[in-house]
Amino acid sequence: MNKTKNPESSVRRSILTPGEVHLREAAEGESASRTITGYAVLFDTPSAPLWDDEDSSAREIIARGAITRELLDGCDIKFTMYHDRQLILGRSNRGEGTLKYFVDDRGVGFTLDLPSSPNGDEALELVRRGDISGCSFAFSTFYCDPAYVSREQKITGSKSEITYTVRKITGVYDFTLAADPTYPDTEVQARELDRAITSGAEAEADKAKIAAQLRQMRRSAGQNII
Repeated sequence: MNKTKNPESSVRRSILTPGEVHLREAAEGESASRTITGYAVLFDTPSAPLWDDEDSSAREIIARGAITRELLDGCDIKFTMYHDRQLILGRSNRGEGTLKYFVDDRGVGFTLDLPSSPNGDEALELVRRGDISGCSFAFSTFYCDPAYVSREQKITGSKSEITYTVRKITGVYDFTLAADPTYPDTEVQARELDRAITSGAEAEADKAKIAAQLRQMRRSAGQNII
């Protein structure tokens, strides 16, 4: 009998990548461009540290193939600033809308014509000036299932270096402009998640605890995914 996964065991969070965001140059004779392009997801590229201290560090990698065009076409994806869904700049609802995206060997790229609105004007100026040049995305997966996320650990000197490789993503919820490629205030929650994964947390109480921890991670990062 096939075992159906409990949606509550699916953890939702964001990852910040070093992908570039830039303003498309206007062609000769055109008015000033309001189109931004870039990559929201870079495959096989380590994230900013989930934590990094003298004892251990952890990073995350999105594997090539973890996100497909078919997956994206089934999602409702908002393009926001700082994961704040009140600061919406565009949207693709099941493949239709103002946000355009593509998947290639490098990752998930996008093109967006910024709206003529206060939020759109602010985003345009920040990207034009280079104050914002990074991008992030919010997603879901099953962290405690090694078929979805694998965990590798190596020891360098006296320090443990942990790498999570996300091999399958179950949903994408937003792309966002990001000024600072870090995980704000998530170190404790990330460590707790790591301990749960290492111990193979299967009890419903443990799953509930992990879900609560990830909700705190979203709050700390100023997100509102669900």
